[in-house]
Amino acid sequence: MAVRSHGSRKLQPEDTRETVADTDERRRWQRLPVAVPVFVRGADSTGKEFIEFATALNISAGGALVAMRRFFPASSDVSLEFPAAPVPENRLIPQSSRNLAGDIIRVVNSDRCDLWGVRFRRPLL
Repeated sequence: MAVRSHGSRKLQPEDTRETVADTDERRRWQRLPVAVPVFVRGADSTGKEFIEFATALNISAGGALVAMRRFFPASSDVSLEFPAAPVPENRLIPQSSRNLAGDIIRVVNSDRCDLWGVRFRRPLL
């Protein structure tokens, strides 16, 4: 099995049980590679709430890949808030959600940051 590179850390075969092709075939929504700021809200293991600035590296209707400096285990509940300029109410402009609740389903550690795979509780589509 080939070694896949993910950011600055190389994933070894024992780190993943699926091939890229297997994952792509299962994926419902195409990922959009972006680098957009996002605020992440959640609670740590002691229950203390936090808000932290992060970067969404890709996004789809079902979730996002987020680069964070804070470690959290998979299965943690988080909320992603995408900052946006205020838009006046207008019937011609569709309302969109800036706050998306999700669950961390995967964490990949690296030296500079952790990469979180976040699945949205309600898909965008």
